[in-house]
Amino acid sequence: MQPSENSKTVAQAVQAYLETVRSARSENTARAYANALAAFLRVLKEHWIEADSPVSQLSEDGLTWMLAYLKVFSAATERLYAQAVKGFYEYLAAERLAEVNLPRLEQLLRQRARRAGQRLPQFPREEIEQVLEFVKNITNNLSDNSPEERLRALRDRAFLLTLADTGLRVHEACTLRRGDLDWNEGRAVIIGKGDKQAVVRFSTRALAALKDYLSARAALDGASGRPLPSLPLFARHDKGAGKKVKPITTTTGRNIVSERVRQALGDEAEGRITPHSFRHYFVTTVLRASGNLKLAQALARHANIQVTQRYVHLSDDELDKGYHEIFERS
Repeated sequence: MQPSENSKTVAQAVQAYLETVRSARSENTARAYANALAAFLRVLKEHWIEADSPVSQLSEDGLTWMLAYLKVFSAATERLYAQAVKGFYEYLAAERLAEVNLPRLEQLLRQRARRAGQRLPQFPREEIEQVLEFVKNITNNLSDNSPEERLRALRDRAFLLTLADTGLRVHEACTLRRGDLDWNEGRAVIIGKGDKQAVVRFSTRALAALKDYLSARAALDGASGRPLPSLPLFARHDKGAGKKVKPITTTTGRNIVSERVRQALGDEAEGRITPHSFRHYFVTTVLRASGNLKLAQALARHANIQVTQRYVHLSDDELDKGYHEIFERS
């Protein structure tokens, strides 16, 4: 196959590829891939391939140059950026924008990319429990009795308890609709990571917090003119939303966590707890209570049990007890 003389430029192909990523992947992934391809364009320029060069000129050598450039970064960043560039080459091959030797591409990755060491998930469990205790009584600490502040407080309490007791990823929680939740069964059917359908269970305290929040939001929802099941479970309550019922974004979800952590633990705690910390908390809570690795894997929706095994060390109180009995005896 001979590439067309009128093929796209490298920059045009990159933008077209990133559009496909944005339509199929999460906001975080799209942002990371955009950063990776921006770095890739800089690498190409160092090798005399400009952004306005025909994309048909690209060869697999571009991946080799990129991997060399990434050696100064962490292994995790290298893996993510290399995957983004590999996806770009696969896009070029699929769209017939350049001749790409895909087997060679795979071989280059196997030979030249570093293997990332396994990092054990770390998170401040006791501090998360302090934050949860704080939000359980959040309406008692309101400095302003305005309806908007009360709605935000009730929403944030329900949001944090949902993250902690369901293991939902932040973008999954933000995209929930009222109709997704089966109140009788205490569970929701979601489309999760990898575009896979999954069932997520809700605790009694999370459901109670959600009912309090939605009850306070009833007038707003009723005036929306939309069927209740189609409305977001977690809505915006700011001047920009006005009287409309708009879903919160993942950025709002992160801001909720950041603000309530700061209020509960002080300014110095900001950044130590993220939305994903609550997912770690969820997995560890299941393991601590059950000791059942397969159960934790299923509830966390980990495709690979090795991911779940990374949490075992955090829940093994018997090891702690045995260690202290041996080394801390007086």
